[in-house]
Amino acid sequence: MINLSVIDKFITQSDRALRTIAAGEQASDRPSPARQQPHCELNDSERAHVAGLMRVNHAGEVCAQALYQGQALTAKLPEVRQEMEHAAAEEVDHLVWCEERLNELDAKPSILNPLWYGMSFAIGATAGLVSDKVSLGFVAATEDLVCGHLSSHLEKLPEDDQRTRAVLEQMHEDELRHGEAALAAGGYEFPAPIKRGMSEVAKVMTTLAYRT
Repeated sequence: MINLSVIDKFITQSDRALRTIAAGEQASDRPSPARQQPHCELNDSERAHVAGLMRVNHAGEVCAQALYQGQALTAKLPEVRQEMEHAAAEEVDHLVWCEERLNELDAKPSILNPLWYGMSFAIGATAGLVSDKVSLGFVAATEDLVCGHLSSHLEKLPEDDQRTRAVLEQMHEDELRHGEAALAAGGYEFPAPIKRGMSEVAKVMTTLAYRT
């Protein structure tokens, strides 16, 4: 295992941050599920609504990248660090899929993505510093929250928009698995009050990301 210096780690994390935030700088290992679905005609209102939902999901994936990268940086056990890095790699697929769908809708990602990234990285790194158990628990709680948002978005999609639906369904399946894996690895089950607090913070982010 290669031991990186502080400067090397800073350069590596900076490169990952720029690739996450900058459009078109990431490549997915899996093709987007949308590619297997037909295009459909959306009116202006529907297009704007779907774009808003996908902007929220894209922002969420930016947060996920930052969260996992921050946690991997401060994780104490090598196996936990590897788990975080593996999950972050899978989340890249989601990031790229959301970006591709936004491009199809002629829409842009949230202009606040650098802010979302910075905040999430700090939270992830802090959780990792506390303990691996808390870090894994935060992943599980976050993924549970994300699954709830994805389920809600699936209900709000226009019926004919199978391209967006295919992306969100696969994302939901992956996020559910990530959350279950985090708990199975020894993650702390966050109490309901903390989850409610996380939900309130998420509402602010999703509202802003939908509009900007």
